[in-house]
Amino acid sequence: MRIGIEAQRIFRKNKHGMDYVVLQEIIELQKMDHHNEYFVFVAPGDDHCVEDSHNVHVVEVGGNIYPLWEQVSLPKAVREVGVDILHCTSNTAPIGCGTPLILTLHDIIFLEPRDKRNRSLYQNMGWLYRRLVVPRVLNKCRRIITVSEFERNNIVNRLGLPRKRVAMIYNGYNDWFRPMDDPDCVFAKYMSERGYLFFLGNTDPKKNTERTLIAYSKYLERSAMKRKLLMADLDRSYLDDIIVRNHIENIRDHIVMPGYIVNTDLPYVYSGAFAFLYTSLRESFGIPLLEAMACGTPVVTSNTSSMPEVAGPKAILTNPESADDICSELLRLETDETFYQQQVQMGLQRARLFSWKSTAEQLLNLYHTVWDEVKNSEVK
Repeated sequence: MRIGIEAQRIFRKNKHGMDYVVLQEIIELQKMDHHNEYFVFVAPGDDHCVEDSHNVHVVEVGGNIYPLWEQVSLPKAVREVGVDILHCTSNTAPIGCGTPLILTLHDIIFLEPRDKRNRSLYQNMGWLYRRLVVPRVLNKCRRIITVSEFERNNIVNRLGLPRKRVAMIYNGYNDWFRPMDDPDCVFAKYMSERGYLFFLGNTDPKKNTERTLIAYSKYLERSAMKRKLLMADLDRSYLDDIIVRNHIENIRDHIVMPGYIVNTDLPYVYSGAFAFLYTSLRESFGIPLLEAMACGTPVVTSNTSSMPEVAGPKAILTNPESADDICSELLRLETDETFYQQQVQMGLQRARLFSWKSTAEQLLNLYHTVWDEVKNSEVK
């Protein structure tokens, strides 16, 4: 097979969720499959994290505006290279591409009501683009891949697709996420001492940042320890708005905001944390859950969407709409050492059920299945 993989954003320095998923899939496929030929279509960038090998070829495709890149530049490059199947990995695909398509649809949040509080132009434009494109490409796709049973059921029920056309393949996590006994070499860049709380959020309302900070305010009022809260990838003005709006001035001096944390530093940051807060309203999977658990850090997460499926039945599953519930679980971890250690061990064991190698193996099997179907349909 000549397999095309769309990986538009993987060369950018500040990668996010979907970028890491396709990057790790490519790395594992490059390790395990020396028979098929791969063409990885990327936009130019500074972080050349995938290199050519004898059967993996990186194809840089120019164009800064994502819709034009995907709808015009990508199909042109695919035709020039000539691939048998094209895997588009980030929720959307070219509408006019004649190559047999596989689409990874991480979620269908774009079909759900948009929170009017979200003022991010980037996120709102992405939401609109998906609403316009996804319905037009679904029937062109030989398979839809998603990343949890929760999301698979959601896609089948909301979009009316045959279940056999929607494959579920879990994400994994990098094997460098493990307990770090001596994180001080990296640690000092972010915190002065260990034992803090760690939260990964952003301005998207589904990340539940505001309610999590209200919970943290309640925690500070009731805790004897009053642990600091490390918040990545947020700016100070956004935090100030939340503090003023909710009258939670008591959190201001306890928040540490270092900005973007590079992925290679995260194992140290997780390992130095007392607990990790992953209190989203909705997630299609939640790789940070696995990363934190693999580092031996207890996780406080939500009882909604895919998070119970990924974290497991013994995880700390809170009502994300209840600041009191989130606060109570933090205090329980702080005051019950037996419970804390049980969560450490449970997380370490749970994380071992997931790997990028398993993800890539299932993906390769799917490529073969789709290619066999394409060849059979051509014979008929």
